[in-house]
Amino acid sequence: MSDPTNWHGTTILGVRKGGKAIIVGDGQVSMGQTIMKGNARKVRPLGDGSVIAGFAGATADAMTLFERLEGKLEKFPGQLTRACVDMAKDWRTDRYLRRLEAMMIVADKNVSLVLTGTGDVLEPEHGVVAIGSGGNYALAAARALMDTDMDAETIARKAMAIAAEICVYTNGNLTIEILNT
Repeated sequence: MSDPTNWHGTTILGVRKGGKAIIVGDGQVSMGQTIMKGNARKVRPLGDGSVIAGFAGATADAMTLFERLEGKLEKFPGQLTRACVDMAKDWRTDRYLRRLEAMMIVADKNVSLVLTGTGDVLEPEHGVVAIGSGGNYALAAARALMDTDMDAETIARKAMAIAAEICVYTNGNLTIEILNT
């Protein structure tokens, strides 16, 4: 599997604040230095809508992972962490899944998590998590804004705007999913 820190092409940000869990993703799809599409949808609800998720990496791989996670959520209803850990085990050990090149942020009313192909299921500190080529920019901006009186959606939008100004692989065409926690 290639190194996920070298993947380019998207920014996904999760913010938890004030009774809201938000995942927002930009719409840019890049192939090398060429922008192929500006309005891709990389964030969506899963299952019955009680879980939201966003991906960075190869689209077909991410769709496979979304389907797998939905299956795990059916097996472990209302237990996002358990479903994610079970999926991460499969992702790490299954010969086919190991080749998938994507990362995911998932959230429900209780927890936000990052899932990677190396078997990681990480819960972020400070209610903020980000992945993708512009993820560190969005993460830093959102962390700086968390202590303000801004709500979660405003923080997410401002942080993504900052990332889009800095990262050439990120645009301002956003898809936002919100859960009340």
